[in-house]
Amino acid sequence: MRFIITAQAGTNDPEQAAGPGLDEALLTAYMRFNEEMHKAGVLVASEGLNPAARGARIGVAKGKRYVVDGPFAESKELVGGFYIVEVGSLEEAISWALRAPCGLGTDDVLEVRQLTGAGDVPPEVLAIIKSAAPTWSASVWQARG
Repeated sequence: MRFIITAQAGTNDPEQAAGPGLDEALLTAYMRFNEEMHKAGVLVASEGLNPAARGARIGVAKGKRYVVDGPFAESKELVGGFYIVEVGSLEEAISWALRAPCGLGTDDVLEVRQLTGAGDVPPEVLAIIKSAAPTWSASVWQARG
C-alpha cells in the first residue's frame, strides 16, 4: 500500500517569518530520515514544495478553466512537503510519520493518507481507466503489485 505523508504548519504557529538562517542540525535530521526510509525500501518520493506564490492555481467553472489570482490560503493551510511511502499498513505508515523530524515549518502537522490503488476502484471504473489509459494504468498499478 502506498501512503502520502504531508507536512504543513500547525494551527498554533505564529506567523512564519524568515528564520535566522539555515538550521544545519535540523536539515541533517531530515536527510538522515530520508536515508533511513530509503535504506528500509519504503521511500518512493520525498519533496519539499515552494511557497504558493511561486506557483499557480487553476479553477474550473462551467467547464472552463481559468487561472485563479490570489490571495491563496493562509500559510498554515499550505502543504510544505511530502513523503510517499510504500508499506504494508496504515499503522506502518503512521510509525514512520511518528519518527519524522519536524521544524522546518515550525511546529508541523503531518497527515497520513492512503493513495488510491486498483483495489479501491469499482470494477466498472477500473475497466474505463484501463481502456482509456492502458499503458499508464499498467505502469502505475503493476508497479505497486
